[in-house]
Order: sequence, then C-alpha cells, then structure tokens
Amino acid sequence: MLNGKKIIVILPAYNAAKTLEQTWKEIPFEYVDDLILVDDASRDNTVEEAHRLGIRTIVHTANRGYGGNQKTCYREALALGADIVVMLHPDYQYTPRLIPAIASMIAWGEFDVVLASRILGVGALKGGMPLYKYVFNRVLTLAENLLLGQKLSEYHTGYRAFTRQVLEKLPLEKNSDDFVFDNQMLAQVTWNGFRIGEVSCPTRYFTDASSINFRRSVIYGLGVLATSLQYRLSKLGIIHFDIFSDK
Repeated sequence: MLNGKKIIVILPAYNAAKTLEQTWKEIPFEYVDDLILVDDASRDNTVEEAHRLGIRTIVHTANRGYGGNQKTCYREALALGADIVVMLHPDYQYTPRLIPAIASMIAWGEFDVVLASRILGVGALKGGMPLYKYVFNRVLTLAENLLLGQKLSEYHTGYRAFTRQVLEKLPLEKNSDDFVFDNQMLAQVTWNGFRIGEVSCPTRYFTDASSINFRRSVIYGLGVLATSLQYRLSKLGIIHFDIFSDK
C-alpha cells in the first residue's frame, strides 16, 4: 500500500511467456498488494508460466482483443478492492520499477490518472522505438492535444494507472475491444474532467516485446483520430457519441 491505498497491478497478456518472468522479477511487491494476469487465449505457455510464478491468472478461452482483455483486468481489480490500478504490459518493454513512483502520484491525491511516457526525455528512439512509430506517435499526440484540449507528451503508452473512482465512472464496456481502447479511455478521462499526470519512462524494443505491425498501426492511428474528432464534436454539441455517455 501507499498512503493506505490498495494497489493492484494488472497484466493484460498475449503470448508473453518469454518475457513474463523478467517483468515479474522487477515488480516491487513491497508496494503492490495483488497482481492479476489476464491471458487472452495465448498460443504459447503464458498461462503455465503465470501459474509457475504464483500469479493470480484469468484465462480467456477465446481471444477478445487488447481492449477486451483490459475490460476483464479492470473488472477483476475492482472486485478485489483496488484503490489504485496500475496497468503494466508483461512484455518487459516498460520497467516495473516505476510502479511506486506512478502509484504515489495518485495515492497522495495529486492526480486521478498517471501515464508513463516514453516521449518525455530522450529515451524512445534510444530504446529502439522504430522511427515510423515515433513519428506516428508525435503526429497523433499533436492532433489529440489540439482536439482534446490537453498538453500530454503521449497518449499511446501501455503503462498507466487509475484511481478506483475513475474506473467506476468511465463506461468502459462501450469502448472498442481493439487497440484504440486505450485512447477512448483517455478521451473519456478528459471528458469527465479527471486530472492526468505523466512520468518519464524508458522503453525497450526487442524481438520478444509485443508490437503491432505497420498495417495495424495505420488502423490504430485512424481510430485514434476518429476518437478525438468524436470528442470534439460531442463537446461542441454537434453529434453526441455513446462512449461519452454515462454507464
């Protein structure tokens, strides 16, 4: 716990067997009250690895997509009484050692949501982020900041934390089950006036780290732009989109 807040880390997993133990070894369990892995019908032995490490594991018998995986993660974390939920990808792209820093920004009431940004500082390209992904990230972030009225360094990190109140408020079941779920969630956070903080985070790109290909990246980018436009049109009262409605 931090400041009396129960911290649960969620691991949305798909084919993470090769990197799960590395990730698990760096988790600072002196601050983490529970750990939940949701396996999205992996084709490797992710589930067996999770059981070997003693991780609380939930298995999707059919693949529900990245967003669908997160929906299960958040439901389970709330059911276990989490005050703060930290999402960490188990592909070892992000260092778990930042969990106390990220969670403490919420635990003492400074922010409602905290993002671990790969763009703050100079770590993204040095960490091996492909140039086209870096350029896409910067262009999309600029468009999102303009349309959402934010000043974030990036929206596309897979390392983020939320208060219980945020997760209970957002209509997450209305969001996509695909990768654009992350951005819909941040648009909903902004819509509801929650405070977003950021912390600089190094990143690692290597063979076993999960990453979507160029075609999926383009589809994701179009989804991100669509979400931001939906937000702006809803704010202007021109068209209201369901993802910005109450539960």
